[in-house]
Amino acid sequence: MVVGRAVSADCSTMATMILPKVRDPRLVTVRRGGTLTDADHHLLALWAATCAEHVLSLFESEVPGDDRPRQAIEHARSWVRGEVPMMVARAAGGHAMGAARPLRGAARFAAYAAGQAGCVAHVPEHDLGAAAYAIKAVGEAAPSDERTDAMRRECQWQRDRLPAPVLDLVLEDQSRRNAICWSVFDV
Repeated sequence: MVVGRAVSADCSTMATMILPKVRDPRLVTVRRGGTLTDADHHLLALWAATCAEHVLSLFESEVPGDDRPRQAIEHARSWVRGEVPMMVARAAGGHAMGAARPLRGAARFAAYAAGQAGCVAHVPEHDLGAAAYAIKAVGEAAPSDERTDAMRRECQWQRDRLPAPVLDLVLEDQSRRNAICWSVFDV
């Protein structure tokens, strides 16, 4: 597995991606040679948006005038409804990650979570990026002596919201990619 850097359509560097070297065909869409259905792809996007939205206030409280992370989450949901094309949702995700770059701590991770959620339309595996960054945001926001418990609660909160049709797939993927996701899925 590798941690790489993505490059957006305008050639600006995006956030570090947490993607495996060998892709799981269950997380590659049918039209790209995998087995992931559109319905399950949509469920992953909605779950990622939910994870990111859960921590969005950590960004908005620090940068109240910047709506790029909120727009990424909204575009992820709009993509699921067929209201925007994949490239628009993906671009919104890149803009949210741009909002994250100058920040530190919980606000930064919350914006990255939103950016990853927006990018699920393009690459379904970004769902774990949204979840992992949200867990990191909660950890950063918690007092140091409560960090592990806060992260554990956030992880469980996310898992409680996983749609049944993709539950096993996501849990297996969390286990498989935990090491490159800062081990946030087993805190």
